[in-house]
Amino acid sequence: MNKIFRKQQLTPYEADYAQWCAEQGALLREGRLSDLDRENVAEEIESLGRSDKREIASRLGALVLHLLKWEFQSEQRKTGWLLTIREQRLRIRGLLDESPSLKKYPAQVLDREFKIARLKALDETGLRDRDFPVHCPYGIKEILDDDYFPGSPWSSDNLMRE
Repeated sequence: MNKIFRKQQLTPYEADYAQWCAEQGALLREGRLSDLDRENVAEEIESLGRSDKREIASRLGALVLHLLKWEFQSEQRKTGWLLTIREQRLRIRGLLDESPSLKKYPAQVLDREFKIARLKALDETGLRDRDFPVHCPYGIKEILDDDYFPGSPWSSDNLMRE
């Protein structure tokens, strides 16, 4: 990007977010710290960490939902469930590799995500409330373990094709 003009010609944050980002990035690269929209830049940087946390929580919830279905509807196991379990584990691990400071975060939100996953499992499976445990039956190490699949043993031979 060409050199940024004077501060009064910068795009306001609320007017064009993409342009504002480009301009703020150019200001940082040029070392023009006094021209930065410091408050909004700081807020955007902080939101990046919150975004990673939201993504980890969301992926953990999807993973727990599929583990519940896997265990409590073993006769209905589908290839898609297996793929979702595997993908969510890989994606969570990728996020944790990129941000090691969030390594303990999945365990911190497990109870909340389990409650949501349990409600979804009730709706999706048609099973009764009493058919599912009230508290998460899986530890975070099991949940993220590539080889862990709760319930009866399985093989690819007994998966339903979607």
